[in-house]
Amino acid sequence: MELTIVIPVYNSEKTIGPLVDQLHECLSTRSFEVILVNDGSADRSGIVIDRLADRYPAVRAVSLRRNFGEFSAVLCGLTYARGQFTAIIDDDFQNPPEAILTLLDAAKTGQYDVVYSRYAQKQHHWFRNLGSQLVNTLTTASLGKPRDLYLSSFKLIRREVVDELVRYQGPYPYIDGLIFRVTRHVTSVEVPHMARSEGQSGYTTRKLIGLFLNVFIGYSLWPIRLFTGLGLGLTILAVLLGVGLLTAGLVGGAGVAGWLIVSWLIVFGLGVQLLFLGVLGEYLGKLFMSQSGLPAFVVRSDSGITPK
Repeated sequence: MELTIVIPVYNSEKTIGPLVDQLHECLSTRSFEVILVNDGSADRSGIVIDRLADRYPAVRAVSLRRNFGEFSAVLCGLTYARGQFTAIIDDDFQNPPEAILTLLDAAKTGQYDVVYSRYAQKQHHWFRNLGSQLVNTLTTASLGKPRDLYLSSFKLIRREVVDELVRYQGPYPYIDGLIFRVTRHVTSVEVPHMARSEGQSGYTTRKLIGLFLNVFIGYSLWPIRLFTGLGLGLTILAVLLGVGLLTAGLVGGAGVAGWLIVSWLIVFGLGVQLLFLGVLGEYLGKLFMSQSGLPAFVVRSDSGITPK
């Protein structure tokens, strides 16, 4: 099979049907399958995707028992993928389905492992754009991502990379972070980006903060190394200041009120300690959750198919 399309579905009962219909129109000459993963939708999305699976032989409908998040839903879909290439596309119709062929051609022509989409003009809400920009800046620093590469959710991944991604067993998957642990043969191509026709983005403030913390803590050691360097720098500075104060006292120059120095050191030291405790707490929390056996997703139904 040439192509698998994985679509995480969340509260999109009105858009997912037309999206699947259009996929069949633009990919009619290709060998493909569509994996629809209902991520605990509160509307009738689960019923809609089951009907689509009944209607189209190439469609597989998977429903999770609760909302695990977009990346967990995508990882679930990847475990079912059988194509030589897998495209991941959102359910909101902001990416035209025919653009998948643009990504596919780029991957084949340049022998790339992953092809991301990029947009001349993004049609997301400004808050979503701001969150995306912050995450992209963070991933550039922590994952070694090229600065000019935008990590969009609409992308195409080669089979060999998919096989590596699905080996992840933890509860906090971040697909782009996993990709950059596997390969650097990555590029991007420009595709159209349409305004959302129905509903609103599922990326709330809480989810964007959670994503930021997941990337910040879960996919690099540089945060703790940053604070370690800060602690070392403060220690050296404290030694130098101590030497300076001792020298000033011995020489008999103008003194500085001791209670001011002590108060400043106590407050500043307490702030640094709290930062250290917060970062270490995040690491320990991630480690505990990873070792607790909490899965990234739980399948409720899968239309009678078995994941690889």
